[in-house]
Amino acid sequence: MNISMHNASVGVYLKILGNLNIMLEKAEKWTAERKIDPNAILQARLAPDMFTFTRQVQIATDMAKGTAGRLAGEEPPRYEDNEASFAELRARVAKTIAYLQSLKADAFTGGETRTITLKLGPPGNQREMNFQGLDYLLGFGTPNVYFHFSMVYALLRHNGLEIGKRDYTG
Repeated sequence: MNISMHNASVGVYLKILGNLNIMLEKAEKWTAERKIDPNAILQARLAPDMFTFTRQVQIATDMAKGTAGRLAGEEPPRYEDNEASFAELRARVAKTIAYLQSLKADAFTGGETRTITLKLGPPGNQREMNFQGLDYLLGFGTPNVYFHFSMVYALLRHNGLEIGKRDYTG
């Protein structure tokens, strides 16, 4: 049995982003019911040198759309990183889901050998990384999507939201 690059990226990311959206809904409801300032969660970090909750959501969505888009031979859309509420983060997730759903399966043909070049780091101090499509998907894109999704889960659990493995895996 073969698995397509489309299913291995878009199929997986749609499930993760759906679960992320449910977690954001639960967090928003939980903070409202307990009269917790949403910024206490949105700006939370697991460690001082880690990204905030909001940034973790932004990166998870960026990695999902970026990985799938590049594997389909497209330059993915860029989103402004200006979300300041759970509702705005959910809108970002919804926008990412819509983008992923717009990618046609046949655009991924040959994606496993497509050359993917990324420039990472701040302007003036960027480094270039080159991948073949399959290595990009399995060794960079998908691990990053899961990492940042896991940080969202960990931040919510750490701050007291009662979610569990079923919320993570769906």
